[in-house]
Amino acid sequence: MSYVPPHLRKSIAATATTTKTTNVTSTTLDNTTANHKVNSKSLNNAFSNAPPRRSSINNHIQPSGAFAVPNDVFPQWKPSERVLRLKPEQIEEVRLRLNVDVTVSPDSPLAPAPIESFTDMCLDSSIMKDIAIHEYTTPTSIQAQAMPVALSGRDLLGCAETGSGKTAAFTIPMIQHCIAQPSVRRGDGPLALVLAPTRELAQQIEKEVKAFSQSLVSFRTAIVVGGTNIADQRSELRAGVEIVVATPGRFIDHLQQGNTSLTRISYVVLDEADRMLDMGFEPQIREVMHNLPEKHQTLLFSATMPVEIEALAQEYLTNPVQVKVGKVSSPTENVSQTLEKITENEKIDRLLSLLVEEAAVAEKSGHRFPLTIVFVERKTRCDEIAEALVAQGLNAVALHGGRTQSEREGALHDFRHGPTNILVATDVASRGLDVTGVAHVVNLDLPKTMEDYVHRIGRTGRAGSTGRATSFYTDRDMFLVSQIRKAIADVQSGNTVAFATGKVARRKEREAAAAQKEARIAQSKLPPTSINVDDKYKYMIAPAMIKKEGSADDAWDD
Repeated sequence: MSYVPPHLRKSIAATATTTKTTNVTSTTLDNTTANHKVNSKSLNNAFSNAPPRRSSINNHIQPSGAFAVPNDVFPQWKPSERVLRLKPEQIEEVRLRLNVDVTVSPDSPLAPAPIESFTDMCLDSSIMKDIAIHEYTTPTSIQAQAMPVALSGRDLLGCAETGSGKTAAFTIPMIQHCIAQPSVRRGDGPLALVLAPTRELAQQIEKEVKAFSQSLVSFRTAIVVGGTNIADQRSELRAGVEIVVATPGRFIDHLQQGNTSLTRISYVVLDEADRMLDMGFEPQIREVMHNLPEKHQTLLFSATMPVEIEALAQEYLTNPVQVKVGKVSSPTENVSQTLEKITENEKIDRLLSLLVEEAAVAEKSGHRFPLTIVFVERKTRCDEIAEALVAQGLNAVALHGGRTQSEREGALHDFRHGPTNILVATDVASRGLDVTGVAHVVNLDLPKTMEDYVHRIGRTGRAGSTGRATSFYTDRDMFLVSQIRKAIADVQSGNTVAFATGKVARRKEREAAAAQKEARIAQSKLPPTSINVDDKYKYMIAPAMIKKEGSADDAWDD
């Protein structure tokens, strides 16, 4: 199916109706008399001489009849004989060891077995060469289960805690799929499409795609995001590429301009789908999914599983295998969390004191200052904090949506590879940002919801390493702080941490926090209450009442 943008659909429908009416009229005239045949022929000639209508965006670069679209190839993949010989009880034992939960609908075939060796996945030799070059030795839990599902051609709904290696879990099977397809020609659309919520995440995915396809000859990948030169992207897309990694808005722009098409896409990945819905990309996602060729494979990855994601999966995935790894959407046990109450005016001084002290300790011990991300609420505050840290002799840089794409790329490069070791960021860095070795996350300003808090502190303690999270809070944050404390207690006691996610849940959470704040303000305005006590009982409270200093708790402790 060719992509038809919304703004052309009404005109196309109207033109189609007019053409249909004309054909009916023509037939009637032909059946009436031979003289009318001449009129009908003239009428048809008039229509044939008219300029061709553009029935789809794809016709901008691929006119009808220029060349046929090759058929997609879905090869029958099989793992090694050793994996095929695994018994059901052995498969369940492996999943239990990997902490993987797999669900399929009752009328669907069983999910493929998890595979704990790249060799047993029977991948293309060039991919295996690149896996070895990048020193990938053993698949992570999400890779061990998700890759066999993707390689088998099944749709996948994947949930995994942050830092789990899910990008490679869909990237490697995607490259394997593209290798099996007929060659891409100039004017063809891509074979595979990955949609991601942010430029930074898209760049990370593209980097991973290139890492595992570098040994392939003439294998092309394009990144299509805002903030960069659209003309360069246009040239790249029209020349033909195997894989496009894109943000939804910019990809729709290219479709509407006729720079690419959906006609050859047979492998689609929606990464961080919950975040894309949060950012308002649902219409663009639906535009793409609605216009894809009928036969295609879809992989949807989401850090959380709110009702919105379940609805999206139900609509666009066919009998998917659902794979969950670890305690999805919960504070990781690998992160030591500290909450510190402070006034708003004291926050910056306390942050400077904390990080200057850490710098002194690192210098004294001869170690490098630990990579640290400081999260703040607003863009302007982000720049202010970065400047304050630099003034103290610390290497800090700001990352937020107000900076240009080149500035953002430069900030991330300096943070990943030096000399910068402190990144001051808004929530643009809270999801999808994969920087190895982040040791400390500081919430100078707490977010509004528990879900966002979990994503922030998930920047550290990744892939089995340990990390720290320090959060400053004020009275306005008490509702969220109570949730964090409960989650910390649950993690420490080994209980499952559960909280609702998604737009509806976050709205209810904000409403509950606002109601709690209003109740606290109303309570503070009430006049103090006095208690009448009979004379014979007054001796029981006299010691507490005569204590002039200390808190009420102190008085009762006496």
